[in-house]
Amino acid sequence: MNNTTITSTPPAPTVVQGDSPAAIRRARQAAGAFAHRLTPALSPRAADALVLVVCELVTNAVRHGGGRYTLRLSAGPETVTAAVSDPNPDHPRERTPDLEGGSGGFGWHLVRRLADRLTVTPGPGSGKTICAELPL
Repeated sequence: MNNTTITSTPPAPTVVQGDSPAAIRRARQAAGAFAHRLTPALSPRAADALVLVVCELVTNAVRHGGGRYTLRLSAGPETVTAAVSDPNPDHPRERTPDLEGGSGGFGWHLVRRLADRLTVTPGPGSGKTICAELPL
């Protein structure tokens, strides 16, 4: 990541909702567009990290969190934040990645590695929100 700070007003927060595996692509596209609307724009590396974190969090929400998600993207002076809410109150579980069978297990490891700060909070409703802050 680089040491870029936002010197002008960041774009308004972006909200994307989805309820299917096909909606994961929409979240990924929204994250890329949000990164490019920042002034100055995120470095390609930081933008890729944001898109990867969003993709992993939204994929996990669809696969393990009840089948639907709400993604909120926002930016501050030194961080960009991706918050993903889903209806399942259970916290993510870290598991050993499946290197042979292709059943996953990499997502939570990647999110934890890329995010400077990661929180899991109750709500909305009976679900949870995972908030990942990444450096600009």
